[in-house]
Amino acid sequence: MVLIVHISDFHVGSISFQEDLLLKSMDIINEMAPDVTIITGDLTENGYYMEMEQAADYIEMIKSPVMVVPGNHDARHVGDQCFRELIRERYGNLQILDGLKIMGLDSSEPDLNYGKVGRAQQAWMEEELYDATQNDMQKIIALHHHIIPVPRTGRERNVLSDAGDILYSLIENDADIVLSGHKHVPHVWMVQNTAFSTAGTVSSLKLRGKDPASFNTVNIDDDYIEILLNTADGKTSCLAKYENLCR
Repeated sequence: MVLIVHISDFHVGSISFQEDLLLKSMDIINEMAPDVTIITGDLTENGYYMEMEQAADYIEMIKSPVMVVPGNHDARHVGDQCFRELIRERYGNLQILDGLKIMGLDSSEPDLNYGKVGRAQQAWMEEELYDATQNDMQKIIALHHHIIPVPRTGRERNVLSDAGDILYSLIENDADIVLSGHKHVPHVWMVQNTAFSTAGTVSSLKLRGKDPASFNTVNIDDDYIEILLNTADGKTSCLAKYENLCR
């Protein structure tokens, strides 16, 4: 079985950032000992260098292999340069597990809230998806912005500007799971055989209604794929469970 942790939206530097929630979740994640932890952006509130330094220190606490992609808040105030220096490259990240390829994309645009993948990244993604298919690997895409609008998030303003093209590429190339953050609302959409899973915020009080701060886990075995919602108090609930058609 493969265990993936999906966390998002730290918002370090925001007045709503809660370090205690993040540290509690880090402890739970390290006890889980996942095969990889994927962080889908908005590590910081303003993209400032000091915020990025602090976020990098938190990421160092995670004991599993980590994949990180930037969010729109990380691209503020030349935060893209800070991200490259302190965290890692913004896209082109690959994580290879047993029979599984994870691809990280940068959907951020400097000082803008909406996102864009762009033709260069789209072409790279399609090549990597094709290669994974040829090698009978399951395929996971990680990016910050959601591709399909998320329920209970109000008026839609910040989806990808090229969402239609990216959605088409993902479905045509049989992506298995697409992980994103941005809206702070955990949800799973199924489109044909692809699961589009968004994570909530792991450590911010920018929450809707009674939603708690949370992160997701993805369990992949030979028979099923299960996506679970996890909170800092140790509670879990199922967001989606469906048959694994690729094993």
